Parts: sequence; structure tokens; C-alpha cells
Amino acid sequence: MSDKKKTSEGYEPGETQDQKFLDFEKPIEEISEKITALENSSMESSELNKQILLLEKDRDALTKKIYSKLSTWQTVQVARHPQRPHTLDFIKRVFKDFDELHGDRQFGDDASIVGGIAYLEKMPVMIIGHEKGRDTEEKVRRNFGMPQPEGYRKAKRLMQFAEQFSLPVITFIDTAGAYPGVEGEERGQSEAIARNLAVMSELKTPIIVVVTGEGGSGGALAISVGDHLSMLQYATYSVASPEACSSIIWRTPDKASEAADAMKVCSHELLKINIIDEIISEPLGGAHRNYDEVSAQIKHSLIQNLAKLSQLSSEDLVRRRYKRLMQIGI
Repeated sequence: MSDKKKTSEGYEPGETQDQKFLDFEKPIEEISEKITALENSSMESSELNKQILLLEKDRDALTKKIYSKLSTWQTVQVARHPQRPHTLDFIKRVFKDFDELHGDRQFGDDASIVGGIAYLEKMPVMIIGHEKGRDTEEKVRRNFGMPQPEGYRKAKRLMQFAEQFSLPVITFIDTAGAYPGVEGEERGQSEAIARNLAVMSELKTPIIVVVTGEGGSGGALAISVGDHLSMLQYATYSVASPEACSSIIWRTPDKASEAADAMKVCSHELLKINIIDEIISEPLGGAHRNYDEVSAQIKHSLIQNLAKLSQLSSEDLVRRRYKRLMQIGI
């Protein structure tokens, strides 16, 4: 049995015994349990190894079959998978020398938004992203990835800092939405989101947005106005959560799966209507199966698109960004 364990940064990829399976993945789980039992067997023989290889082949084939025809609601479940990589997981694997910056210089620091300077290969960049946390203590500290106004004001401060020093901005989106509490409204939640939209629309430096998990409501939009918007294959991006949409239309959250279908929250649907520019492939069975592989895919996309955007003048960037936003949905 492997001695790898769960850490605050997530599960190491490939640890079948640590993996959590969704309801529709039960057939995959059953085969995985058989593989684990054989791997933990005290017997060692070529026949045993052969059985393991055959089961692994069956598991991969079944995973490919199931994931080739996911429903919209199943995709939502994958996007919310508890072991899905978060912003800090990607920062660790895609960038070097990350130096986190804190605070909005008005109220305090919001841990649900992380940001700072790092290197993408040899290029210094500003990274901003939602962070949900892993264990219960960290999730509470990070407010389950739902930012307060000070989180968005911190993001705005870092964007303006990046513009001043000509640093490209890279944002990672993974939130159910902005925090809807009374205290957030008292401190100007709507104003903070709106001001971010205005600042990002005119920021004179390249902005690349990557939706990695849930892209929910204004909480996602507040850091997702950019020059290039990509989504991981099984991420979602929508004006509201399916449960919220269901509650508004049918007065019950029980029709969330129907709402998800109607909202077109999946990457392949959003690409067709020009909401996003690119779909980044995920490993077989989702990003949570292999952090390193999906991080490599994201890194490749970032390098390619930054190279293109870096050739444009700041004026051309802003004009191009405005034109892109005006063409959404057309």
C-alpha cells in the first residue's frame, strides 16, 4: 500500500485508495477496489500482475465510456469534486517563486482570494484566484471560496499594481459565488464587483482567465473580464448556480439538474456561443485524477496565449477586449 497521504494542498495524483467517487462513478469504484485489494495482497506472481493490468485496462475503458457522455448535472458534480485541484495547487505546479500579497488596504485580508507575483517560465506575472480550502478549518477560514468585498478590492489592488509594472494578469476562477451575507452587503459587495468589472475592462496589460471548477455568478465575473477566457473541460460557468436558478424559477432547488441543462453551463456549450475562447483538456476521469497532467495543460495554454497577447500594444489590448465582450452571445 502506498504511504502517500492527503495534504493541505490536496491528494497526490494516482492514489486510488484515497480517491472519492461520485454516485455515477460507482462501477469505476468497484473495479478500483478490486485493483487495490490485489495490490495489497501478500502474494506476488506474474499471474497476479497480469490480473491487475487487465483490471486497470477495464477501469480506464469504463471511465472513458462514462465520461464521454456525461450529463450536464454530472459535469456540475465533477466541477465541484472535493478533490478537484484549486488555485494553490495550480500555482505550485505551473509557476515558480510565488510571493503572496495580502489585504485590500481598506478593511482587511480575505483568504478566499489569493494573489501575488510569480514566474511563468521566465516571465513575471500577477496571479489572482479563488481558493476554497481543503479541510474544514481551512474551508471556514477561506469562507468556502466565496469572497467578501475586501477580497475583490484586494484583487483590484493587485490588478492595478500589475498594470503599473506591466505584469500580465492570470486569474483562476473557482467559486460558487460572492458571499451573500449581510456584512458583505454592508461593506459594499455589489459596488466592489462592479468596480472590478470597470477596472478590468480598461486594464492596460494582458489578462488571461482560466475557469478551473465552478464559475458562479458575479463572484466569478468579478475577476474574469479578460483578453482570453479558457475553461477546463469539466468546469462550469454560469450566471447563477443551478440550485439558485431552480429556486428562482420553480421555487425549489430540487430541479437543479433541469436548470443546469437550460443554463448551458458546460465548456463545450459555452464555446459554441463565444462566451469562452478555449477548452483545456482534463485527464481521464477529471482533473482530480492527475494534478500534474492538468497543470501541464494549463501551463502550455498560458504560455501560448501570453506570447500572442504580449505582441499587442496596451491600446490594442483594450480595444480588442472591448470588441470581444461586445460579441459575446452573438
